[in-house]
Amino acid sequence: MRFERVLLKLSGEVLAGPNGFGFDLDAVRRIGEEIVEVVQAGMQVAMVVGGGNMLRGREVEALGVERAQADYMGMLATVMNALCLQDSLEKLGVPTRVQTAIEMRQIAEPYIRRRALRHLEKGRVVIFAAGTGSPYFSTDTAAALRAAEVEAQCLLKATKVDGIYSADPKKNPDAVLLHRITYGQALRQRLEIMDAAAFSLCMENTIPIVVLNILRRGNLKRFLIEDHNTGTVVSGEEDNYAKD
Repeated sequence: MRFERVLLKLSGEVLAGPNGFGFDLDAVRRIGEEIVEVVQAGMQVAMVVGGGNMLRGREVEALGVERAQADYMGMLATVMNALCLQDSLEKLGVPTRVQTAIEMRQIAEPYIRRRALRHLEKGRVVIFAAGTGSPYFSTDTAAALRAAEVEAQCLLKATKVDGIYSADPKKNPDAVLLHRITYGQALRQRLEIMDAAAFSLCMENTIPIVVLNILRRGNLKRFLIEDHNTGTVVSGEEDNYAKD
């Protein structure tokens, strides 16, 4: 295996399937099956899930809700997604723990770093919900923070696109998929991979960022175990990925 421990950042939108809102249980199950494959291969998997399929803090703010309040509402949406994923994974036979940055002991554990590490060492999937627990921070930033805290060897940003392209493939038919780029190249080209705080955390802690399409069956396993040319890897100049 290429890694022993990874953090998967899953956008809320992929849980909605073609509906674009709420849960598509077939989509949730398919994503769960992808995760189960790599867990059964012996990899330790932590997750951060967004809440875009239910509610986005910025969208609520645009309706007149105060920003901090809107962000807290968005955090609660991520908890619902985490519980849905937990149910799906455990039905597939993988023990799972949800840890939340905002305490809600009746349904999840509070986030405790050492306990999360212990769960991972025992082969449990750990889903971190409620972002960082503070407003004004995105779930991308929460993913980068948790990846650093649990010493993940890469941050996988699971999306609906195949990776990072040289240009917008919808506008430019000559756009090509970039399999390897460095942090510096991403900054110079102003590629919006993650928000600035999340990207900075990954760069400072030399955590490779991987962008791949989680909706393509087998993509997660292909990147982590089989195929080095699935998705896009963003890493440092000295990293072997940047030299491939």
